[in-house]
Amino acid sequence: MQFELTILGCNSALPTAYRYQTAQVLNVSERFFLIDCGEGTQIQLRRFKTSLQKINYVFISHMHGDHFIGLPGLISSMALLGRTRPLHIFGPRALKEYLDYHTKLFGGRMEFVIDFHLNNPSKKELIFEDKVVEVYSFPLYHGSIPTSGFLFREKRRLANLIKEKLQEYKIPVSQMHRIREGADFINDKGEVVPNEELTIPAPTPRSYAFCSDTSYDERLVPIVKEVDLLYHEATFSEKERELAAKRFHSTAKQAARIALKANVGKLLIGHYSARYPDTTILQEQAQEVFKNTLAVEDGTKINIPLKNREQWRQS
Repeated sequence: MQFELTILGCNSALPTAYRYQTAQVLNVSERFFLIDCGEGTQIQLRRFKTSLQKINYVFISHMHGDHFIGLPGLISSMALLGRTRPLHIFGPRALKEYLDYHTKLFGGRMEFVIDFHLNNPSKKELIFEDKVVEVYSFPLYHGSIPTSGFLFREKRRLANLIKEKLQEYKIPVSQMHRIREGADFINDKGEVVPNEELTIPAPTPRSYAFCSDTSYDERLVPIVKEVDLLYHEATFSEKERELAAKRFHSTAKQAARIALKANVGKLLIGHYSARYPDTTILQEQAQEVFKNTLAVEDGTKINIPLKNREQWRQS
């Protein structure tokens, strides 16, 4: 049961020779979610060994080019590779208008449908769910540009039944699903067998929150509270704090304050200004506030295990 994030690009508006623009892919039990799609994303997908055709869902945070400009090329390559499955894209209305224009240029060469889902960047809302995962969009605070963050949460699994106990108490098949959901068992004599005697608790659902781009804003805290993994932009060091505020971005230390207040498991920082070829200073500043911080690079992979998560959260 995978829950693995791969960083495809971690720079801000200007790519460098070593870092591409914002893009990530999250694998939740073989469901591949592309989060933002900066220039060169399809190259990075190949480089880090994720098939383009495995991606069925794309989430775009806002209409700055470093977060969506790679989409036309990605869609074109999917068409050339013979894709037939629908591609679901979640984003603002302006993105649909942009893509409608570009898909017209493809003519009749596309054998698949783009299913566009408008999300509201002014409120938290459920925008996707299946039997495994829920995805929410929520507001980020990036000046006058409507911007959304995304929250991925696994759904709660049912508890596992203890085989020996089923036999011992002669539990009928008709009762097993209720017990997995948390019910006690009542036998023919009216005796109650507590649920905890019959089951092994399911692993805690895993979660990931994506916050880029945004000013420092504590309204994010209750939304991302206690997620296992938080990605929060850290465009600037503390030295450029005034510039960060002016451009509606955050510093590394501000990202760490959000992580600390929200009691998250791990903090990932990224979306670096090109002025930082070495991001050590950003990681060090964040770790002064929130120790469990990692300054990501292109190709960074973070896998959240089902078991031993408390140990993982401290590593």
